[in-house]
Amino acid sequence: MLFARRIRLGLLALVIFAAADPSFAAKAKLATAKPPVKVTFATDWKAQAEHGGYYQALATGLYAKAGLDVTIRQGGPAVNPPQLIAAGAVDFVMGSNQFQPLNLIAAGADVQAVAAIFQKDPQVLITHPRADIKSIADMKGKPIMISDATISTWWVWARAKYDFNDAQIRKYTFNAAPFLTDPQAIQQGYVSSEPYLIEKEGKFKPQVFLLSDSGYPGYSNFILARGVDVRGRAAVVKAFVDASVAGWKSYLNGDPSPGNVLIKRDNPEMTDDLIANGIAAMREHGIVMSGDAATLGIGAMTDARWKAFFDLMAANGVFDKTLDYKKAYTLAFVGKARGTAPKPAKTH
Repeated sequence: MLFARRIRLGLLALVIFAAADPSFAAKAKLATAKPPVKVTFATDWKAQAEHGGYYQALATGLYAKAGLDVTIRQGGPAVNPPQLIAAGAVDFVMGSNQFQPLNLIAAGADVQAVAAIFQKDPQVLITHPRADIKSIADMKGKPIMISDATISTWWVWARAKYDFNDAQIRKYTFNAAPFLTDPQAIQQGYVSSEPYLIEKEGKFKPQVFLLSDSGYPGYSNFILARGVDVRGRAAVVKAFVDASVAGWKSYLNGDPSPGNVLIKRDNPEMTDDLIANGIAAMREHGIVMSGDAATLGIGAMTDARWKAFFDLMAANGVFDKTLDYKKAYTLAFVGKARGTAPKPAKTH
């Protein structure tokens, strides 16, 4: 009895001490807390506003709060994110378009799209002000500057919908000079980037045609995860997706400056005016908050839209019609299913 009484008195003393020293409880909690899970996320290009939500989640501590120690590895011309994730070199990558996860499973890679941050692909076609072009359909038969990668992506849709043909293709080298010097030129771009730069350098307002507003069905800015993590570390995948979604909500609806600081740290060429234009364009055109996201939340995807995209591309020979396209994605971490993903026994 005496021994038990001494234990109770000892515990009472600890409670009194903890009340007297507010930092005591925090220190005790820290001592028993699990170490954060280290995660590497590779983007598809150099840091920019189109990556802002991820940088915002890092800068504001959303990833840390989710129990993650995230490193963002920015991309560039020599970086191949799909190759990195297929090889297991990183935990997550940003998928630029819907073709990437489908190409990965067609090649036998164990990778899945777990969120689609952009409901609209930001791809646009740009012209000088001209009376003969008032829609994408009016570009039929006219020379168009596109990149090599585009030939096997949205150009397939343009051929199918507008009867474009490959004889129209001119090489786009991501240099605006040929466009600026030729009033008849048409080139591809991102709604949040090239139109602003052209207006700034050329001193005229170009005509801009957003492909998604003309029916292009692709999602963009995917979070791609390794299949082994989707199955065995679902809690980590869920934590990364949820924190990223919260980061995008904060970046577009709140104060984006924390994320912008990190963007400019990684990419000093990214100026305040370029970032501000990118944010404004994403808001104006509903790049993030439209489509499925309007009712299901940022990052949402649906089976119906995946099927529509695959059926269109398979019908035009991009993918084998027998490909099990559903292996390319999972809805377990977004939309109505958010929060219902299976929890594994271990998270690291």
